[in-house]
Amino acid sequence: MNGNGAPPRVGDVTTPSASGTAARTRLERGRGALGPALELVHTGRAPTRAVLTAELKVTRATAGAVAAELEALGLIRVDSRPGGTGGTGGAQGRPSHRLSVAEDGPVALAAQVHSDGFRAALVGLGGRIVATAPGKVTVSADPAQVLGAVVEAGAELLAQSGRRCVGAGLAVPSAVAEPDGTALNPLHLAWPAGSPVRAIFAECVKAAGIDGPALTGNDVNLAALAEHRHGAGRSAQHLLCVATGHRGVGGALVLDGRLHSGSSGLALEVGHLTVNPEGRACHCGSRGCLDVEADPLAFLTAAGRSPGPEVSLLQQARDLLRDEPAEPAVRAATEELIDRLGLGLAGLVNILNPDRIILGGLHRELLHADPERLRAVVADRSLWGRSGGVPILPCTLDHNSLVGAAELAWQPVLDDPLGALA
Repeated sequence: MNGNGAPPRVGDVTTPSASGTAARTRLERGRGALGPALELVHTGRAPTRAVLTAELKVTRATAGAVAAELEALGLIRVDSRPGGTGGTGGAQGRPSHRLSVAEDGPVALAAQVHSDGFRAALVGLGGRIVATAPGKVTVSADPAQVLGAVVEAGAELLAQSGRRCVGAGLAVPSAVAEPDGTALNPLHLAWPAGSPVRAIFAECVKAAGIDGPALTGNDVNLAALAEHRHGAGRSAQHLLCVATGHRGVGGALVLDGRLHSGSSGLALEVGHLTVNPEGRACHCGSRGCLDVEADPLAFLTAAGRSPGPEVSLLQQARDLLRDEPAEPAVRAATEELIDRLGLGLAGLVNILNPDRIILGGLHRELLHADPERLRAVVADRSLWGRSGGVPILPCTLDHNSLVGAAELAWQPVLDDPLGALA
């Protein structure tokens, strides 16, 4: 306890003389535990101080100091009132203090660009979307024009909220090459190949007076990261995510809790797996790629529908599947896309051996439409499927790429809360 009867804070520089050395050691250990502790609360894995103590493998006193410091930083809330639903961790069976992210705490600015426009949002810890502003613009050949509009919308949200911003993250429908942050192949945008999107985004963020780092990633990679931390991918060790965006198909892999991006950020371009050698011409120069055989435009075309300009292709495909599932042409298109998707997933299962597959975008709706057909195709075509199958689940976050973009901005805080918020 400090002089006021409260637990010692990790940032305290003086300690009672009677136990000075031990206390200093405890505080130093606690300082190193701040980031891991915040990540445990952020991902919902430490709902109580007792669980936090066990997960960090520290003493109750150190866990108390760590929680107090994170609360002082405005990142979490510690509720000591009785009646919590978590495990017990106090003396004589008293309920352990409950831990939660601070609902009025800092936020990250998150943005996503797709073929039909963009969306900006403010995202707090825990993957909570605090505010959002969709924007329908013509995505021109000048990425600076679009990203300027994205950041302007985000800056307006920040001004309205009055929240502190820890940084900004951007999701784009393109492989993002590292370490330069260039959009290598924005096939479904009019942007030139190799556009320096991270540098442009960072300049726009700086010009808007927004503090913190500005980072960029592929939209499906970021969706997988968000789902692993906050959605359908929780607890998976080898998570495969495959999803349709507004156009095209993307994939991502999370291994042992970390996004696998390859040597230069270009891993798992699953959209260019061939699933129909005699199929449609792909933007990449090949034919029959998953990218053009299992995306919203492919579904609308297979169902004999001409897409209109009123709403996005993704929304049109979803509406058709929801409103007219039994119409013969729609049913035939559903089966065709499920079979193509299943072929692609089976190949990935044979190569990657994931312990869970999650599907997003239109693929989530196809799974809902006929889960048994999709699972049967994967099981029939994969060795691992025949040996018991891999769970195939729908993504659960409605705006997972946005939440994943925010994770990029939150990561420095998760790594070092004191340093990042100093």
